[in-house]
Amino acid sequence: MGELLLALAAEGRLVLDAAQADEAIAGLERTLSEVRARLRIIRMWQCLPAQRVDELPDDLAQDVIEAIFADQLAPGRLELAVVEIPKYIAALQRARETPPAADT
Repeated sequence: MGELLLALAAEGRLVLDAAQADEAIAGLERTLSEVRARLRIIRMWQCLPAQRVDELPDDLAQDVIEAIFADQLAPGRLELAVVEIPKYIAALQRARETPPAADT
């Protein structure tokens, strides 16, 4: 899907006004940050010699549970999201309409 959005933006068939594009880009950047954080948590968890949630602080335990659950529901989707979301961001940046230059 990311490649399709990039192609549409490159062809000028995907165009958004600047405010819409900026809002969507900001949302995607937050999502990408969250996905990366979950992947880091999963990788750290997998490296622990003894994987015991009850030995973790409560806030970290909840993050571990949520990350692992998300990965179990859709294995490999977090990794795919880390590849695809930057393409969406790039497409929206390209599709962002720039206001016409003011006549001087």
